[in-house]
Amino acid sequence: MQTWLVVLIIVVVVLVLAALALLAARRRRVAGVRKRDQAREHLQEAQVHAAQADREQALAEEQAARARRERAEVEERAARAEAEARDRVGLAQEHRASAEELHAKAEKLAPDLTADGGYEEGGATRR
Repeated sequence: MQTWLVVLIIVVVVLVLAALALLAARRRRVAGVRKRDQAREHLQEAQVHAAQADREQALAEEQAARARRERAEVEERAARAEAEARDRVGLAQEHRASAEELHAKAEKLAPDLTADGGYEEGGATRR
C-alpha cells in the first residue's frame, strides 16, 4: 500500500506542477498581449508626435521664409530710397551750380543789382 500512496503523491505532484505550468504559460500569454497593446498605443502616440513635429517644422520654415522675404523687401526699398536720395543730391548740386553760374553772369552784367531785383545806390537798396 505504501507504493500506491507514493505513486498517488507523485501523480498529484505532477498534476499540480502541470497546472502551475499551464497557469504560468497563460500569464505569459496575457502579459504578452498586454505588452503588444501597450506597444501599439506607443506607436500610435509616436505617429501623432511625429505629425505634430512635421507640422511645427513646416510652420517654422514658412515663418523663416516670410522673414527672409520681408527683410529682402525692406532692403530693396532702402536701396531704392538711397538711390533716389543720391539722384536728388546730384540734381541739387546741378541746380546749385547753375544758380551760382547765373549769379556770376548777373554780377558781371549788372554789379549793382541785388538778389531781390533792386539796385544799390550809396548803400541803400532801391526798387
